[in-house]
Amino acid sequence: MHVATCVITLQLHGVRSLKEKRQVVKSVLARLPQQFNVAVAEVDGQDVWQTAVISLATVGTDAAHLHSLLEKAVAWIEHNRPDALVAKYTIEFR
Repeated sequence: MHVATCVITLQLHGVRSLKEKRQVVKSVLARLPQQFNVAVAEVDGQDVWQTAVISLATVGTDAAHLHSLLEKAVAWIEHNRPDALVAKYTIEFR
């Protein structure tokens, strides 16, 4: 069994308050589990307006499939959320 995690740093350009940030982050956090069957959470930068750090986690028997799934989730954010630019991301296995 493999546990895969992905930590994504998002740059939220045009966000001028924590309330606007929460709207963007909440939307992303709601859609990712529906699209990719992953667990998600905001894990850092909660008090910073224009940056959000989210983490995705998934479990399975095929590491290559899990890596592909997380890569697709990052690509989905890049394609569908122009207001949340992916600044960097890392994928790890345990």
